[in-house]
Amino acid sequence: MDNLWAPWRRKYVIKAKTKGCIFCEAKRSPKGKFVLYKSRYSIAILNIFPYNNGHIMIAPLRHVSTIEKLNDSELLDIMKKVSLTIEIIKKILKPQGFNIGINIGKTAGAGITGHIHIHIVPRWEGDTNFMPIISKTKVIPQSLREFYRQIKPFYQE
Repeated sequence: MDNLWAPWRRKYVIKAKTKGCIFCEAKRSPKGKFVLYKSRYSIAILNIFPYNNGHIMIAPLRHVSTIEKLNDSELLDIMKKVSLTIEIIKKILKPQGFNIGINIGKTAGAGITGHIHIHIVPRWEGDTNFMPIISKTKVIPQSLREFYRQIKPFYQE
């Protein structure tokens, strides 16, 4: 059996779960939360438990649980940030595709049920292999800090 060492992930595995909302907390105190962008209506942050390298979440600043509660300004701003984020990820990571999704409610797979958000997950041919299926392990080829340093300047342009 081969061992896959990823000691930098240990702090995320043992870290106590936040009781409050991660998006509201990032809005109030962005330092150290991997916040990429904050506009008048939305916030973009790295997912610290990514499905793939470059997994970003975009949420409204307002704490709402479902998309139909968003007003037109929030909806437009969020979709513009989705579009911008796709453009930036294409420049940096050059993915061959994307999964973009919204999980509304626990039954639909939402890990954070009280604050609606959109997942943007870059995809590459062959990025799903035997590791997640057989060993229940996903290999992420880049650290969060490294990717954050790489992508953050694009949001400041």
